Amino acid sequence: MAAFLALATSCAPATPKPAPAPAADPRAEVAPRTALGTAPLDAEAEAWVERTLASLSLREKAGQIVFPWTGGEYVATDSPEMDRLLEWVERDGIGGVVISIGLPHSYAAKLNALQRRAKVPLLVTTDMENGPGMRLGGGYTLPHLLPLGGGTVFPPTMALGAVGSDSLAREVGRVIGREARAVGVHLTFAPVLDVNSNPLNPIINTRSYGEDPAQVARLATAFIGGLHDAGLMGAGKHFPGHGDTEADTHIGLAAIRADRARLDSVELVPFRAAVAAGVDGMMAAHISVQGVEGPDAPPASLSPLFVRRVLRDQMGFRGIVFSDAMDMGAVVRRHGRTEPLLLALEAGVDVLLQPLDAREAVDAVAEGVRSGRIPQSRLDDAVRAVLRAKARAGLHRTREVPLEAVDEHVDTRAHQRLAQTVAERSITLARDTRATVPLAPGSRVLSVTYAEATDLTAGRWFDRELVRLGFTVGSFRVDPQTPPETYARIRTLADSADVVLVSAYVQPREHAGTVGARGGFPAFVEALSSEDGRVVAVSFGSPYVIGFYPSAPAYLLAWGGAEVAQRAAARALAGQTAITGRLPVSIPPLFARGDGLRRSVQP
Repeated sequence: MAAFLALATSCAPATPKPAPAPAADPRAEVAPRTALGTAPLDAEAEAWVERTLASLSLREKAGQIVFPWTGGEYVATDSPEMDRLLEWVERDGIGGVVISIGLPHSYAAKLNALQRRAKVPLLVTTDMENGPGMRLGGGYTLPHLLPLGGGTVFPPTMALGAVGSDSLAREVGRVIGREARAVGVHLTFAPVLDVNSNPLNPIINTRSYGEDPAQVARLATAFIGGLHDAGLMGAGKHFPGHGDTEADTHIGLAAIRADRARLDSVELVPFRAAVAAGVDGMMAAHISVQGVEGPDAPPASLSPLFVRRVLRDQMGFRGIVFSDAMDMGAVVRRHGRTEPLLLALEAGVDVLLQPLDAREAVDAVAEGVRSGRIPQSRLDDAVRAVLRAKARAGLHRTREVPLEAVDEHVDTRAHQRLAQTVAERSITLARDTRATVPLAPGSRVLSVTYAEATDLTAGRWFDRELVRLGFTVGSFRVDPQTPPETYARIRTLADSADVVLVSAYVQPREHAGTVGARGGFPAFVEALSSEDGRVVAVSFGSPYVIGFYPSAPAYLLAWGGAEVAQRAAARALAGQTAITGRLPVSIPPLFARGDGLRRSVQP
């Protein structure tokens, strides 16, 4: 056994500046607001909307519907990056931002600085579809991988589908809302309303609640309620549904070939439920609905049929409509830099997210109105939608957040416990033909981790937790470039182990174009499974990865690779926690939706 451990380890023009708005009292509620959802605003808020709209010039109105992307990292007030941001705010008069990864205090400080300089308060949006940690840090320093901390990290959305609990989905929404509002965010692009009915989908996958339209609708509705409990607005995505596609819209145009009857019975079910639940916004996707509009169908984001007729008229949606990112290949490659902006506005979209250039976008919209192509009334309606969203967030009263309150609301013990609960209850055992799970106490474990070389934390917490739980663990790390001789060495070593855990960290990623195991890993797992029944395949990501090695005698799913999921999987394998998850998707031809073996806590 000593040789086993030794060998395994070794491989291993400026507008006037307004008077600063009063800062919020840190003891006050995190999210002052008027009314979320699509309920009418109160008289004070509606008056602010109309008064503000009347005060804006044409170019200022154009600016209000442009939301460029910015990072959430620390920026000094005296720096080129802050100069660039203030140009957007003061010269271009942008209506808001899409903010990306950063730490909680850097978020709040940067957003407060921008809010102080904005003539009209900014609507701050971000993507926290599966938890605050996906934007508020969750990173590590190099080379020692010391955690930087940040927002609470949850498993991917599909983990909630595996649990199937409305109350848990609502609590996750509430935590996201509380942490987002604490750092100055007003709207998240969530929930994901896509029904993931296509195993070949390269970009949705575990971002969806599952493949059953009714379950997706139910969990998403609960999640929206949780957002609203905490004062955060949500925008459902990706209308009219991105689940049955086989292309990544970051790269090119995705297509839906379903007809209207199929859309009504599958894809649109969660969107209707979200509208009924009072979802604040919708994101129109860059997806060509060819089954309805023909082979030359425009993206839904540029389609009057889908934005105006289906979403507005037939579904009765009265909230704010966002485009998906306007720098995506799906629209830029087909229509150029600025034409998609005008087409989206004509189609009925209110906010143009993430254009290639903010000033260029503002100028294009203003010129579109001046030329007569875009009616002034269309722009006014879009600006009014933006201003109403700002009023719903309470921005007509308070625009800054207290920095000293961030620590009281972000990544608290209660939030961490909730993330742990989701991770543990979502663990799913799809197959265990030899009753290997839970593992025998004190087993010698060979842990083989497959991940891209850039995923530095894959397997890190899983293996450490197994050691803490009393197992003797030898660890190997492989990736798509691992040579055959390394796999041969691991197979030889497997003879000295009581059980071999083969873990795959395969998750949907922008611009990847596929979700699957590559290189020699699938053949290695298949060969090992045919020779030895002591193999447990573990997925820390796509549930469909088992299709690359279908002979694995046991298959456990943890849904994502975050530390909380890795530790939960290890505890489940050790019998420290019960296994109760159910597959929210089918994995043809191996498993049906709802499959899942139960295991009790071991004494």
